[in-house]
Amino acid sequence: MVDFAVVPERTALVNVDMQNCFVHDSPISAPDGLVVLERINRLAAECRGVGILVVHVSHVLRPDGSNTGVLGELAPILRQGIINKGSASAALHKGLIVDPKDILLDKPRFGAFYGTDLELMLRSRGIDTIIVTGIATNVCCETTAREATVRDFRVLFVSDGTTTSDIGEVSAAELKQATCATLGLLFAQVLTVDEMISKISSAVPSAMAEPLTIQP
Repeated sequence: MVDFAVVPERTALVNVDMQNCFVHDSPISAPDGLVVLERINRLAAECRGVGILVVHVSHVLRPDGSNTGVLGELAPILRQGIINKGSASAALHKGLIVDPKDILLDKPRFGAFYGTDLELMLRSRGIDTIIVTGIATNVCCETTAREATVRDFRVLFVSDGTTTSDIGEVSAAELKQATCATLGLLFAQVLTVDEMISKISSAVPSAMAEPLTIQP
């Protein structure tokens, strides 16, 4: 299994879709969204503490829904405006801790790279590694991880820092297991929040590392 190093100034936490409609009390929210939100807050705090950039991504459509497109046919509930920009349901959950130095990014589709300037923002900062958390494990989080890998970013996918819902007779747990197995095979290093925090804690920014002493 791959074991990616974490260099804080070259790493970003990409936190996907922690919006009201996905976190809690809506027809499309994940059952344990609030539990995962707390885990993400803890992980994000660790990231900020060592200088890892935190990016909060929101899946939103135009206020008038004019860019819903085929997405509205695949998920008819979206035609009701549940993720339209400016709606209360599309806003980031109030329990999510957002620091003034964090970046807020809107995306029109499932992946955080499609139709956004995320790659430009990361490349301009010299970032080559991303940590993926959020909702849903097997939809927007997985799509973001795959998009990142094919762009040659190293991906750390946090299994219990993501969550999803049942699909028919397939349970959320089974969906998460299958998603993480596939990602862990070819697209990412999969680890838990505690494992990720441990990796971050042992990381030393290059600017803080001991200078190289050349002996005469």
